[in-house]
Amino acid sequence: MRKQKVTRRDFLRAGTAAGLGLTLAGLAEAAAKKKIPIGLQVYSLREQAAKDLPGVLETVAKMGYKGVEFAGYYNHEAPALRKMLDANGLVCCGTHAQYDTLKPDKIDATIEFNKVIGNKYLIVPYMPAAGRQVWLDRAKEFNELAEKVKPHGMLVGYHAHAHDFEKVEGGQRAWDVFFGNTKREVVMQMDTGNCLDGKADPVAVLKQYPGRAVTIHLKEHGGDAHTVIGQGEVKWADVFRLCEADVTEWYIVEHERGGADSIGDVKRCLDELRKMGKL
Repeated sequence: MRKQKVTRRDFLRAGTAAGLGLTLAGLAEAAAKKKIPIGLQVYSLREQAAKDLPGVLETVAKMGYKGVEFAGYYNHEAPALRKMLDANGLVCCGTHAQYDTLKPDKIDATIEFNKVIGNKYLIVPYMPAAGRQVWLDRAKEFNELAEKVKPHGMLVGYHAHAHDFEKVEGGQRAWDVFFGNTKREVVMQMDTGNCLDGKADPVAVLKQYPGRAVTIHLKEHGGDAHTVIGQGEVKWADVFRLCEADVTEWYIVEHERGGADSIGDVKRCLDELRKMGKL
């Protein structure tokens, strides 16, 4: 039988293919092993935080949360907040910055405040329902804000509420008008529970906007006030798969139902995530 001659080109081609295969396998393995840190939206414990924010942060850290996202500062200035965070080994993984605080006359002060507390995610938590043109105007405004905060190593974004998935003129959802006209640098802070409240599918929305969910709120949907993550209707395996193969930097638990044992509820959320292998 005649031996087939292997040319240098064939050898290099085979080596390249093998190398590519190893590279892709390595990337897939890295994606599978990606551990996204878990923070808590402090609004989940708003009643306790209003009375004793230092105590809340200590409790949250001892549970195993790695960071917190603020929605108000309970009359504490930035240096005091930073001191509390550092004392408990916590990172500020976001602030829900009211829309007005990003206006031209306040944006510089907002940037400075967040520099002090070590936060780079400026997330607007809510904007009222409006027509298509208003959402287009907001998209333009957020594109400009993204450029404004970029030199400071910060990102600006918007958080999901149920009304954001209502349709406006032209048949598009407000969410799509906004994120379809904003830069990739504008963070799409999906909220799994709020999305389902708006009769939308968070998994489908994550697929629709890859590279946008830099931080995401993990919130259960369905059940009573004490239904925690993993006990409701959210398709968590699909959510995690998409986030862990994408750019997501923080999972942020929010349990805002205000039951009689809200501290126990946020601990149970983390316990369930631990069972799912997310810690």
